[in-house]
Amino acid sequence: MFILMVVVFVLGYAAIALEHPLKIDKAASAIILGALMWVLFVVGKDAILDRTNENGQLSNQAWNEYLLHHKDADPSEAKSDFIIKEQSLEHLGDTSEVLFFLLCAMTIVAIIDKHNGFSIITDRIKTKSKSKLLWLLSILTFFMSAVLDNLTTTIVMVTLLNKLVVDKHLRWIYAGMIVLAANAGGAWSPIGDVTTIMLWIGGQITAANIIKVAIVPSMVSMIVPLAVLSLQLKGDLERPEIKFEDKNSPITEKIQKFALYWGIASLIAVPILKTFLHLPPYLGMLLVLGIFWVITEIWHRRAGASHVDFTVSNILTTVDTPTILFFLGILTAVGALQSAGHLALLSQSLETISGGNVYGIGIIIGVLSSIVDNVPLVAGAMGMYGVTAPDSIGFLSNFVQDGVFWELLAYTAGTGGSILIIGSAAGVAAMGLEKIDFVWYLKHISWLALLGFFAGAGCFALLKLLF
Repeated sequence: MFILMVVVFVLGYAAIALEHPLKIDKAASAIILGALMWVLFVVGKDAILDRTNENGQLSNQAWNEYLLHHKDADPSEAKSDFIIKEQSLEHLGDTSEVLFFLLCAMTIVAIIDKHNGFSIITDRIKTKSKSKLLWLLSILTFFMSAVLDNLTTTIVMVTLLNKLVVDKHLRWIYAGMIVLAANAGGAWSPIGDVTTIMLWIGGQITAANIIKVAIVPSMVSMIVPLAVLSLQLKGDLERPEIKFEDKNSPITEKIQKFALYWGIASLIAVPILKTFLHLPPYLGMLLVLGIFWVITEIWHRRAGASHVDFTVSNILTTVDTPTILFFLGILTAVGALQSAGHLALLSQSLETISGGNVYGIGIIIGVLSSIVDNVPLVAGAMGMYGVTAPDSIGFLSNFVQDGVFWELLAYTAGTGGSILIIGSAAGVAAMGLEKIDFVWYLKHISWLALLGFFAGAGCFALLKLLF
């Protein structure tokens, strides 16, 4: 059953990748996969949890810890309680944080869009050059994701992209580059990516050091594919037709500016609340959305019946629910693999495969993060190695605070997810918003992401050698 879970995960992954040929929405495949993985875990709980390592000890660390704290529990009932009452609820909590964060961020962006706030930005982007627009959007995304985070930035930029580019194929290319730039920008900032936040809070890295060490490799990982892609984009692009303002429209320029500035300020407030109050990002996002909602509700109520369509209650009906369900399915499936012990086994195999080379371990984790969510992979690495003493020597010296391994891991786990579109939260969001085909991304963007990933890793190693 342990192996069957892997087989089912691969088949479910294939169904998601082949969404268009199968003509089955990826969200449907994802939620079936997520639920089925836990069904298999429950059915095969005896075989899975009783697995032992070469020393004859139970190999599932979480199950071991559960037994230590529940010594008087009935073994037959304990396994069900461990899976259903502890592990599934724990992963539900982690998954819910991501889903509520995503829902709130998408709603704030939808409020800005509904009030035509993004036109203030698009009206100032005058260039029609395909390559110049690509550079402009990528650089803007890179630095925005370091201040906000890669998921929120991608939602904002892809929404903005719809106001700038008509052609679907060209828009997908820009969206793919936005994903690469968002993940690269999040990798060097302590608040730009979930995995970097984990390493920062866990004490593996410090904020000032990761910015200093990772910003150049991260920038290289974006610039290399950006340079290659810009060579392929020649000429001018077709801009969407400008809709002349309806004189009877209740949305004035004042309301547009308010929606844009307040909405962006709300998104920026989330990492600030995280930094100073240690408030979980989803709670910060719920807070700023609630405030934004109340303000717009009062505003439109005073304006009269003509503003009914612009209330948040109506805007919520337009939020892309399938994308949220897709996230739910993917994260639930990965959670099952983590609880069953697959990811821990994978983490323990990395040192053997890489021959004890920290660069090899970090790069493998980065590549794997394009297939399996980078959060449990990084969590596994943090649990497997831990922060060693400052005076450690030899192999263990790579795992001190701000050691080479942790610095490299922040880069590889952050940027490696760009290799496949469902390898990162930013990619999944772009996939849902733009309906990007998995196979299309694999053909047109994945090789560029891989090129940038290894270029950045090489840059990281070179800088370490020189300095």
